[in-house]
Amino acid sequence: MALGVVFALMAGLVWGLVFVAPLLLPEYSAALLTCGRYLAFGLVALPLGWFDRARLRHFAVADWLEALKLSAIGNILYYLCLAAAIQRAGGPLPTMVIGTLPVVIAVSSNLRDARRDGRLPWLKLLPSLGLIATGIACVNQVELQQLRSQADFNAARYASGALLAVGAVVCWTWYPMRNADWLRAHADRSPRTWATAQGLMTLPLAVVGYGALWLWSAFDGDPGQLMPFGPTPQRYLLLMLAVGLLASWLGTLCWNEASQRLPTALVGQLIVFETLSALTYALLLRGAWPDGMTLAGIGLLVAGVVWALRIRPESLPLPIP
Repeated sequence: MALGVVFALMAGLVWGLVFVAPLLLPEYSAALLTCGRYLAFGLVALPLGWFDRARLRHFAVADWLEALKLSAIGNILYYLCLAAAIQRAGGPLPTMVIGTLPVVIAVSSNLRDARRDGRLPWLKLLPSLGLIATGIACVNQVELQQLRSQADFNAARYASGALLAVGAVVCWTWYPMRNADWLRAHADRSPRTWATAQGLMTLPLAVVGYGALWLWSAFDGDPGQLMPFGPTPQRYLLLMLAVGLLASWLGTLCWNEASQRLPTALVGQLIVFETLSALTYALLLRGAWPDGMTLAGIGLLVAGVVWALRIRPESLPLPIP
C-alpha cells in the first residue's frame, strides 16, 4: 500500500506539468497543444512498444479497443478541455475545479466499486473529503480574488473556462475508474505495458487531429508558415516532448502501478498530489511565495490525504443467490 502511495505521488508530480504548459505557450491553441502533447506521447511509445512487443502480442482486440477509449477520453478530450480552460480562465480556476477530483472520484468509486474493492466507511471518509474540499477552497479563494482584480477580466470567457474545466473533471472521473477496471481484471498484465498500449492508441488520434488542424489553418486563412510547429517551434517541440514523456507515459505508468495496489476510492483521493504540484509550479512560474491562506489550504489538503490513508476498506457481504 505504501508503494502504491509513492507511485501516486510520482504521477501527481509529473502531471502537475500539464497545468503550466498552456501558460508557457499562450500563443498556441488548446487543440495544437493537445495534439502536440499526445503526438509526442505516441512517438515515445513506439520504441517502448517494440521492446515490449512480446507482451503486447497477448492483447486481444477488446484490450486495444479499451486502450483506444481510454486514450480518446482520458487523454485527448481531457487535455483539450483543460488547456482551453486554462487559456480562457487562467490557471487558478481550472486548478480549483480539477482539484475537486479527489472528492468526485472517491464518492463515485465508493458507490460504484464497493463490492469489488470494499467500501470505505462514509462516516470515516467524510472528514477526509471535508479537509480536502476545504483546503482546495482556501487555496483557490486567494487565486480567484487576484484574477477578479485584473482590469481585463472577461466574465463570459471566464464562465466558458469554468464549463470546460467541468468537462475535464467528467473525463477524468470516468478514466481512472475504467482504467482500474481493466487493471484489476488483468492483474497478471504489466502496468508499464498497459501505459505503452495507451500511448500507441493515442498516436493515430493525435496524427489525425494534427492533420486536421493543419488543413483548417490553410483553409481558414491563418498563416500557413506557422504550421506545423507554431511561432516558437523550438520551445514548442521541447515542451511537448517533455510533457509527452513525463506527464503522459511516465505519469500513466505510475498511476497504473498505484491503481493495481490501492482501492479506487483511495487512489482517487491521491490525485490531490497533482493539484499540489500544479499549484507549486504555478507559484514558481509567477515568482511568488504563497500567503497564509494558501499555506493553510495546502496543510488541509495534506491532512485530508493522510487521514484517508488511515482508512481501511470494509468488505461487503456477498449477495444471497
